[in-house]
Formats: sequence, structure tokens, C-alpha cells
Amino acid sequence: MNYIETHAHIYSSKFDSDRDQVIQDIRDAGIERVYMPNVDVETIAAMLDCEEKYPGLCIPMMGLHPCDVKEDFHEQLVIMEDWLNKRQFAAVGEIGLDLYWDKTFFEQQKEALRIQINWAKERDLPIVLHCRDSMDETISIVKEEHDGKLKGVFHCFNGTLDQANQIIEMGFLLGIGGVATFKNGGLDKVIPEINIDNLVLETDAPYLAPVPYRGKRNSPAYLPIIAEKIGDYLQLSKEEVALKTKQNALNLFREIGS
Repeated sequence: MNYIETHAHIYSSKFDSDRDQVIQDIRDAGIERVYMPNVDVETIAAMLDCEEKYPGLCIPMMGLHPCDVKEDFHEQLVIMEDWLNKRQFAAVGEIGLDLYWDKTFFEQQKEALRIQINWAKERDLPIVLHCRDSMDETISIVKEEHDGKLKGVFHCFNGTLDQANQIIEMGFLLGIGGVATFKNGGLDKVIPEINIDNLVLETDAPYLAPVPYRGKRNSPAYLPIIAEKIGDYLQLSKEEVALKTKQNALNLFREIGS
């Protein structure tokens, strides 16, 4: 059984001590690909190093994370756009809005999001959206910027059924991770009402580990736990969830090298 992990920071320093073993565990768990969202200019080298060391498994995206939008965000975006111009990436991400950690640069976050959405439209790339405590605000901007072809993932979706339906109506997918296994995560009221055609699997490793590993370092190797939980909600086998979400991911992301 092959899974596709659509969102993991496998290049994170939290894996520096045992990355080779983690990669082996990922392969042993049947994970076929790990899509890596970029965070800022400083993470690009580590991300591309993972791509080089684990070819075909670790696939990079390019974008500026909203939590890293500061005074210098225009300078960071110049560097990232240069990277997008000189080689291929699977998506523009991780981009979006964050009202959880710090609201200081929220106006700049919105500007950076619009700029990066337009990169994606110019290059026919999907976008991978971070929307912590900012789901409605993110949906609103995506609706305004949508050109009828824009597509992507609302990463770490933990919103309401109404929000989910708005996202699906725009042609976007919901990225479902460890929150689906949390007792009070809220997704027990949403996922049963959603068609598997609209979902992809993710872990956000090293963050947000699913039960029974909650609070520990997360890994893409835990993806089958999330698949099983989604299967429980949708009355599907883990195999059906793996197959369908894999196809959804392959249909979404740019094939690097093509």
C-alpha cells in the first residue's frame, strides 16, 4: 500500500540526528512521496539537500510561511521568486495567514499571500495554504484572487463544515493530519460529510503528531494512522483511503522534471 505525504518538514533540524533512520521508517510504512513545504530563505538549502539525498521521495515546494513574514519579507520574496524562475517546484508553499502566533505583520502577511498566489497563477502551480486561526480570512483572499484555474490545499484543515464546503467549491483540497485523531479536534463532525475526492493526507511533521504519539516528534511514518481514522469516519478501508488520497495528490502537484 502506497501513501503520499503532502506536507512534512523533513528537512527540519529536529530530524538532524537520525534523518536516515526516519527516512527508512517512512519507506517501511509505505510512504511513496513526501512533499516538503518551504518556510523561509534560511530553510531552502536544507530542503533542497533532502531532495538531493532522497531523490524521488522528498519533493520541494517554494514559498514564504506567514509566521516568517517580517519587515524584510519583500527581500525574501525576491530570492524565492528567483528560485521559482530557475528550477521546478511541486507547488508554491507554505504560504497563507496566521493569527495564532503574532498579529504584528498581518497586513504584510496578506500582501505576501497575494503576491505568492500570483506566482502560482503565472506558473500554473498549486498553492499550499497555512491558515491557523485565519480560515475565513484566507478563504476570502483566495476567492478574490481566484482565476478559475487556481488550485491547492488548505493545509492542516480544522475548520467547520461550511468552511470546508466553501474550500471545495473553489476546487481546493483539504489537508487532513493528526488533528483528525484528537478527541476534541472537531473533525469528527466534518470529515463524515466530505467526499474522499476532496482530501489529501499530511502529517506536518515534526509537528502535530497523531494519537497515540501526540506531544512527541511527528513523522510521515505515522500517515497510516491518519488514513485509518479517516477511513473510520468515511466507512472506507485504509487501503481505499491510501489509494484515493494518493491519486488526489498526484493530480494536484506539479511533477518535477516534466
